Amino acid sequence: MILQGTLVNMAAVVAGCLVGRWTGRYLSARMRQTLMIGLGLAVLLIGLQLALQSRQIMVVIGGLIFGGLIGEGLGIEKRLEGFGLRLQERFSGMGRIAEGFVTASLLYCVGAMAIMGALQDGMGGSPTILYAKAALDGVASIALTSTLGIGVIFSIIPLLLYQGGITLAAGLASTVLTEPVINEMNAVGGLLIVAIAFDLMGIKRLPVGNLLPAVFVVVGLLWAFGMA
Repeated sequence: MILQGTLVNMAAVVAGCLVGRWTGRYLSARMRQTLMIGLGLAVLLIGLQLALQSRQIMVVIGGLIFGGLIGEGLGIEKRLEGFGLRLQERFSGMGRIAEGFVTASLLYCVGAMAIMGALQDGMGGSPTILYAKAALDGVASIALTSTLGIGVIFSIIPLLLYQGGITLAAGLASTVLTEPVINEMNAVGGLLIVAIAFDLMGIKRLPVGNLLPAVFVVVGLLWAFGMA
């Protein structure tokens, strides 16, 4: 069934959010902080593993620069936060809706598993990558919801649009995504995941949303310079 992997992923996030919402009341503030740091360290490890796959550092740098310019021009981060703030107003008193939505959306959508899993699903294979991602996202949503509130559950909207869109376009994308292209996409996605980890651990919040186009800009750069 088309989009099966993404639908399972969404269901895991919803289930994790419900569990996190129920258990959150029993966790102290200190315990919640510890959970977030632990999750942040795990996310940092995943990001570094992906980032170190790069074989074309200059392409990664160029992708981040031009992708950042595109993201700033489109105001992706501002739009994400604006949507989160509207949810905050709608569901006031239920936690940090905006922060939970933005953090979870970026965490679930950025990275190789989201892209490659969606492609695998769209090209007719069993979506095993997205099944594994669903398990990770489900656990992450428990920790995120227990600390940031129910806003995390709304991240299934960009998750559906992002992964679902890639799945539906997989027929075309499969001819473009060669091994070198995938490596550099993984590297850029990994760096963005590292930035998310910094936020989760309370080190510094970075405008990761505005850097999202970099994942796709590297594809154009590699093909333009004959490195794909």
